[in-house]
Amino acid sequence: MQLFVNDLTVMDFSYLCPQRGMVGESWIVDVILNGDLNEESMVLDFSKVKKQLKYLIDLHIDHKLLVPVEHSYSQVERDNKTDYVKVDFMRPQGRSIHLNCPAEAYAFVYADQVTMPTVSDYLKDVIATHLPDNVEGIELMLRAEVIHTPYYHYTHGLKKHDGNCQRIAHGHRSKVLVYQDQQDSLELQTYWAQRWADIYIGSTEDVVTTADVCFKLDTGDFNAHWLFAYESSQGRFELAIPKAESELIDTDTTVECLAQFMANEHKRLDLSHSYKVLAFEGVGKGAIAYA
Repeated sequence: MQLFVNDLTVMDFSYLCPQRGMVGESWIVDVILNGDLNEESMVLDFSKVKKQLKYLIDLHIDHKLLVPVEHSYSQVERDNKTDYVKVDFMRPQGRSIHLNCPAEAYAFVYADQVTMPTVSDYLKDVIATHLPDNVEGIELMLRAEVIHTPYYHYTHGLKKHDGNCQRIAHGHRSKVLVYQDQQDSLELQTYWAQRWADIYIGSTEDVVTTADVCFKLDTGDFNAHWLFAYESSQGRFELAIPKAESELIDTDTTVECLAQFMANEHKRLDLSHSYKVLAFEGVGKGAIAYA
């Protein structure tokens, strides 16, 4: 017997990619459970599927940075005394990425690439130990939202957030709608999809110097990177990321602030029009701003 649940959850996370760098992503999760009927004539109560499996998936993937441990670029060093982990992703030509964060900010995928199959395998191993005896196996189908308009992948961290959004490297795959004088503008939407393709969006108040982070870069790498660090309720977060793959804004990087930044940017470039921006944060949620 099989039990299925579609749209169980949406995982918003980022991952390290040798070619693209740090990539923000949003994947929808569908689940099939294989097993015998229990004493309630069920494979598993739907309420338990939705609560327990969603909890495990969110706990191990959502709002984390996924690291492909077996790739040659990946260098991982854990401090067992503090439970902090330093990750150096040694991409060549000044494109390396460096982090020092609490261990819970990462998910370590034992593969050389972060893909839907490797993440599915990672999650199945985690979930298998929590299933009742009558459930013989689980199938996880990961998929991206079908978006017919322009979209971008972005990563950020929200130090003022009480929950997991405070982690300095988590992200989203997001569409954007831009209206110029109340008319939908494919051109302006494409502009943001290109400008923010695989981008890290950081706040200027979180920019620090080499003296404020644990990793040391040589002069050439330092000039090619932005360094970010902040303290929040889960601990201290540090990040070095190529300037060419980043954008600085003067506010926090909440979706509300990003929507307003985009609207203001269009107004700055052309004062003769009015603008409305719907900026999505992952799937089915976001903010609206006007300028």
